[in-house]
Amino acid sequence: MSGETEGKNALGYPLLKPKTPVPSDIQVSQDIVNEIGLLPMADLAKQIGLADDELIPWGIAKAKIPLTVRDRRKDQPQGNYVVVTGINPTPLGEGKSTTTIGLAQALGAHLGKPTFACIRQPSQGPTFGIKGGAAGGGYAQVVPMEEFNLHLTGDIHAVTAAN
Repeated sequence: MSGETEGKNALGYPLLKPKTPVPSDIQVSQDIVNEIGLLPMADLAKQIGLADDELIPWGIAKAKIPLTVRDRRKDQPQGNYVVVTGINPTPLGEGKSTTTIGLAQALGAHLGKPTFACIRQPSQGPTFGIKGGAAGGGYAQVVPMEEFNLHLTGDIHAVTAAN
C-alpha cells in the first residue's frame, strides 16, 4: 500500500523518474539536484516540529540540530530504531549506506511514515579514490553526494587538523 498520488510521493514531493540504464551514482545525484531540487532545511525543520532557534543552517541542504531538542521533545512518543550494520556489500557496492537510505526512502516517501536516517560522515577514502563513499548509491543515496562525500559540515577536517 502506498500513500502516493499522481506525480507525488507520500510526503507530497515529486516522484523520481528512474532512468534505464541507471546512470552512475554521481550522475543520479546531479540529476536529482538539478531536476527535482533539494528541500530547504528550514522547510524540513517546520515539518518535524523544530523551533526556529533549533536549526543551525549549514548551507541550503544541511543543518545541525542542538542536543537541547532531545530534552524539549522528551515527552514525545518514542519511535522505532533500526540499525543497519555488518553487511557485506554486493558486487555492485550496495552495502550499509545504500540499505539505510533505501529503508528511509521506503518508510518515508512511499509509506508516509516520519523517518530519519542517521549515517556517519564518510572517511577520506572516497576523496582519494580508494573506496566508495558513504552516501549510498543509485537512487538510494544522500544528495548532493559529492558534497557529502568530500566535506559535509567540515567537522571531520576540524577533528583531523586538531589531532
